Amino acid sequence: MPTVLVQRQPRPRFWWQRSVQLDPDAIATQIPAKRYQPRDDWENIHRFDSLFRWTWGEEYKVVRKVDLRILGWTCIMFMALEIDRSNLTQALTDNFLPDLHMTTNDYNLGVTVTRVSFLLAELPSQLVSKWVGPDRWIPAQLVLWSIVAATQFWLSGRATFLVTRVLLGLLQGGFIPGESIRTPSLYISAKHLSIRLSFFWAAMSIADIMSAILAFGLPRMRGIGGHSGWRWLFLIEGLLTMVIGIFSFGLMPAGPAQTASWFRGKKGWFTERMHNRQLVTPKLLWQSLKDYDLWPMYIMGLTSGIPAVPQQMYITLSLKGLGFNTFETNLLTIPYYVGHNMALPFLIYLNIIDTTTVNRWTMWAVITLLLSYPNANAILVGWNSRNSNTVRTCTVSAACFNMFVQGCSMISANIYRMDDALRYQRGNRQLLAICCMNIVLYPLIKAYYVWRNKSRDEVWNKMGKDERDGYLEDEGQRDRGNKRLDFRFAH
Repeated sequence: MPTVLVQRQPRPRFWWQRSVQLDPDAIATQIPAKRYQPRDDWENIHRFDSLFRWTWGEEYKVVRKVDLRILGWTCIMFMALEIDRSNLTQALTDNFLPDLHMTTNDYNLGVTVTRVSFLLAELPSQLVSKWVGPDRWIPAQLVLWSIVAATQFWLSGRATFLVTRVLLGLLQGGFIPGESIRTPSLYISAKHLSIRLSFFWAAMSIADIMSAILAFGLPRMRGIGGHSGWRWLFLIEGLLTMVIGIFSFGLMPAGPAQTASWFRGKKGWFTERMHNRQLVTPKLLWQSLKDYDLWPMYIMGLTSGIPAVPQQMYITLSLKGLGFNTFETNLLTIPYYVGHNMALPFLIYLNIIDTTTVNRWTMWAVITLLLSYPNANAILVGWNSRNSNTVRTCTVSAACFNMFVQGCSMISANIYRMDDALRYQRGNRQLLAICCMNIVLYPLIKAYYVWRNKSRDEVWNKMGKDERDGYLEDEGQRDRGNKRLDFRFAH
């Protein structure tokens, strides 16, 4: 294999940056040097063609096709997940807890067991997805949890509520890293992927807005058939997401080389060059879990969302407690979904003001501003993926990161307690302390990665050219992924 690189034109970083004029007929690829060839045990080595070339024009056509046919539907599936996850908050506005003879502590417990079961299913779900293929497993997850979500129409009390919460967590576990990282990475290169990760969380915010609008109308069905409005909310939204899951079986291809089908067209979308069903070994799983350089990312996933999540869980109960009716409450949740600001000043306000006597519109404005923080999940997931440095570990590290995010939700679900109502003074003090801790934590994490890069620079700069080339060309080297001396962490 030759090691001479073919000269190519500079590329723009993102799809909106067109300052560099590219010849659509110019070659957009280069012959990789030996050190950049895939490993001999790579699952698709038998389909790899290092001499294959394409032009800039062809590349952008493929990217547009992926955006429309792959990412578009993936965003819709993300919206289905969020609809079935967020509608519990809207159900609270329609006397959900009194109807089932439950308290806010029961509600907290339900959220906690959902997150625990979600966390426990995270890695097993990723292993199953990698084994049978996300094109089969992800739609199956969607259909199964939609069935459970719809059956909440028949909830009878605390026990059935907790059972459905556990089942929803088990069936939804692994969906986010599988959809947000694994599926897009099959079709999109790193230079196109980072900005597109934000599309998924934008889609989830759109789903929250849609869910709030539906929650404005569906609870008005209270009394139809002698049932509460929140029961119709669960049933109709569950059936809606089930339809999305059924269509997903036909619209999700197994991989870039397996897009042809009776539903997607006999000719398919791309050339047949790879497949996507391989087993993740326990050895690879262990290697990913013991990667200490990713643990700062996991810690950030654990703590970053805590200051705002309890208010997000309790926003409908808080607004109802301030005197807004069911329909006003559901509509008043929409602005913060749209806004998705620094949480600190609003947490300080909640700690120094008697929230039970303040004007209700003032409290609504404070809560809305508190919850209107930019959603950083897309950045954190992309950052975690970038610092994994290998496709082999990316899926598992994404699952690990999401497990810590679920841990964040579990902690958050138990900060506002019934014995602390109505002002939740103890809970708000805890949130303020965690927010201040995060302000210190973030620069510490950056400092860690700066130190790691500097340490490697010192070792790398002491090596001569021949020594560096020998390191890069050594196929038997033990340094892999982000442990390589020539890898630098993003920060």
